[in-house]
Amino acid sequence: MPLSVIFMGTPDFAVPTLRALLGSRHRIVAVYCQPPRPAGRGMALRPSPVQALAENSGLTLFTPLSLRLPDVAAIFAAHAADVAVVVAYGLLLPPPILAATKHGCLNLHPSKLPRWRGAAPIQRTLMAGDKETAICVMRMEEGLDTGPVCLAEPVTIPSTMTAGELHDRAASRGAELMLSALDALDSGALICTPQSDEGATYATKIDKAEARIDWQRQAEQVCDLIRGLSPFPGAWFALGAERIKVLRAELADGEGEPGRVLDANLMIACGTGAVRLLELQRSGRKPMNASDFLRGLALPPGNRLT
Repeated sequence: MPLSVIFMGTPDFAVPTLRALLGSRHRIVAVYCQPPRPAGRGMALRPSPVQALAENSGLTLFTPLSLRLPDVAAIFAAHAADVAVVVAYGLLLPPPILAATKHGCLNLHPSKLPRWRGAAPIQRTLMAGDKETAICVMRMEEGLDTGPVCLAEPVTIPSTMTAGELHDRAASRGAELMLSALDALDSGALICTPQSDEGATYATKIDKAEARIDWQRQAEQVCDLIRGLSPFPGAWFALGAERIKVLRAELADGEGEPGRVLDANLMIACGTGAVRLLELQRSGRKPMNASDFLRGLALPPGNRLT
């Protein structure tokens, strides 16, 4: 028997799961996402990707500023849904919301729980140099990503993978995993295993100061920072008054004073070893490969990036 589902999500990461639900046998009774935010030069209100899809699909949509208001909780409960599916909604769910559906709330989380609970698991996974991660469906409780794990799919992380690429893979595979979880829930076969707190780490939001490249660090750490913050917010270094984002880099065979440009192809010395910058972005411009970047802005050997 199809389940009645409340979908809760906001950014583009949540869109594949909503699309998958639209094409499934389950019935979406309501969609919740965060309200439109000012964006662009004119700072006009812009709907989120989930809101745009929900409206185009004719779904019943709610965009409350808070879930903690009694009337919001009452409307949520009145949907009489079997389950809520939560994918990057962006707000913590209070107890009345968690308890408002028959089977509670299932959350899609892109990390190998209990590692990297919290707001920025994809970025933190890559910035830490992890070689593998997972996509999990978790039954939500009041704690931050502490609920029992119902399904998990391992993901191997190539050394060149960026946060954008891991984001897209997790969003796509996570949509399929969530449908599997709903089918198992419907048949009574969904088993959720409590998490251990041993080995738990927390993926705090990325601070702006973290994005600046510290050439004193080891080359591997510099590469991990670059790919972990690519494409957004982008690791960067200063060149005069301009911030240059680095979107891709690789390890290189070189040594020198940290920050020193070692050759004509953007090999930069680090605290240990060196990296070669492959893709960069100047302020207000599109990303470009290293050769195109050097045509517009000379960075000859011997220069030092501080």
